[in-house]
Amino acid sequence: MIRVFVVDDQDLVRTGTVMVLQAQPDMEVVGEARDGADALARLRAVQADVVLMDVRMPRMDGVAATRELLAGVPGAPKVIVLTTFDLDEYAFAALRAGASGFLLKDAPAEEMLAAVRTVHEGDAVIAPSTTRRLLDHVAPTLPTPGPDPLTDREREVLRHIAMGQTNAEIAGLLFLSEGTVKTHVGRILAKLELRDRVQAVIWAYEHGLARPR
Repeated sequence: MIRVFVVDDQDLVRTGTVMVLQAQPDMEVVGEARDGADALARLRAVQADVVLMDVRMPRMDGVAATRELLAGVPGAPKVIVLTTFDLDEYAFAALRAGASGFLLKDAPAEEMLAAVRTVHEGDAVIAPSTTRRLLDHVAPTLPTPGPDPLTDREREVLRHIAMGQTNAEIAGLLFLSEGTVKTHVGRILAKLELRDRVQAVIWAYEHGLARPR
């Protein structure tokens, strides 16, 4: 069972999300909270695999809660940020704080459920076009690129990751085996000390390997 915790200050939205999750045979809602501070307190008492975190809330927003929840904590739950519009700098800040992706609140239930399963399996939610649009939007405010420890091939793989392509798609484009691409991805994450592919995409934008369309 995937243990999910839901954080949203809107009671109706939170209740509806819980109902959808509880109806799944492979998911269990282990708790819910109205703001980040309440979530952090409750998460100390329960074990969650995935947290659905509203990004804009009173008292403590989803960015601060995500940062504190994930800061140097082994085995911390994965966080998916929920936002009402796709060009939300709060959502980008949450990704930089360690969230594994973000979804729009009006996304279909099937997309939310797929995202929960994806991050639980260890991947990140980077495929939706809204993630790329968000990074394009904030790219002009990112710092000046610096040197990096990657090889030319690793940079090439990272550019494709930043475009939201899967390992299989990258393998086809670069005429490599999927296993070789997976090895390159692992080395990229290890060298750059990144959590997952979302962090890799952000790094690529911050260091000039990916640019706004």
